[in-house]
Amino acid sequence: MQTQDQEFIANAIRHYLQQRPNSADTAEGINHFWINWPGDVLPTSVVLPVLENMRTAGELESVVVGGRTIWRAARSDN
Repeated sequence: MQTQDQEFIANAIRHYLQQRPNSADTAEGINHFWINWPGDVLPTSVVLPVLENMRTAGELESVVVGGRTIWRAARSDN
């Protein structure tokens, strides 16, 4: 079961991608730019498991570019 923070993060990422479906970023970028935190920004270590869960669920995919993991909406053409 997801915690309230995890649900908030997943919903924020879904909302961001609904508005900008071609977006892609690192976990750090997602944490700082995709999520409109109501208070202090949580550490990226809290966001990463949510990204991994969303990848497992087929909502996101990750690619490695220049040694960095980039996250984006899962694409049906893969």
